[in-house]
Amino acid sequence: MYLIQILLPTRGRNGAIDHDACDRTREELAEMFHGVTAYTRTPAQGVWIAPDGDKERDDVVMVEVLAPGFDRDWWRAFGGRLAKRFDQDEIHIRALPAEMP
Repeated sequence: MYLIQILLPTRGRNGAIDHDACDRTREELAEMFHGVTAYTRTPAQGVWIAPDGDKERDDVVMVEVLAPGFDRDWWRAFGGRLAKRFDQDEIHIRALPAEMP
């Protein structure tokens, strides 16, 4: 089993994210994985160095699902669709092995 964590931006390059994009993403994940958790109360703040050397900042919310396996190709394609939906270069997705007691 895997815990899949997706960091979704609170803003696109041109301003605020359409809340329908967040809602649609949560609904898709809930349907595919029979549940989703979204940490939406306080955005996390990300900082990274861009390829041009500039320091970039972003506010993100984390969305998690539990999946029985990890299909890297499917998640890579899904991340590409999310990047377009959220007006980003890429979406950060990570998979962690998980066990349920």
